[in-house]
Amino acid sequence: MDGITLIGMEIDLPDSPPLILVRGRRSFAMCGFLNVDAAERAGVAAIMSSGVKSVEDLLEAPVKGATSKALEMGAKIGDRVSDSLRRMEME
Repeated sequence: MDGITLIGMEIDLPDSPPLILVRGRRSFAMCGFLNVDAAERAGVAAIMSSGVKSVEDLLEAPVKGATSKALEMGAKIGDRVSDSLRRMEME
């Protein structure tokens, strides 16, 4: 994406929507199955959106949660996940 390498994963779960994760070199985006508070305690740059069913959905969805490190690196609540990831991955 715009010269930034991202790895997207969709993990099918039984009787459930999939678990979605997009990983960059410095940060990651996750679906609502994963916990922003746990990511905050780990000190990582993570953003979250919910109600997504694919990597493409996650990239287009609004950021609904973010760790303090992600916010320091340019993530913005309400912004598209792809835009926040782009800012966090830039050096």
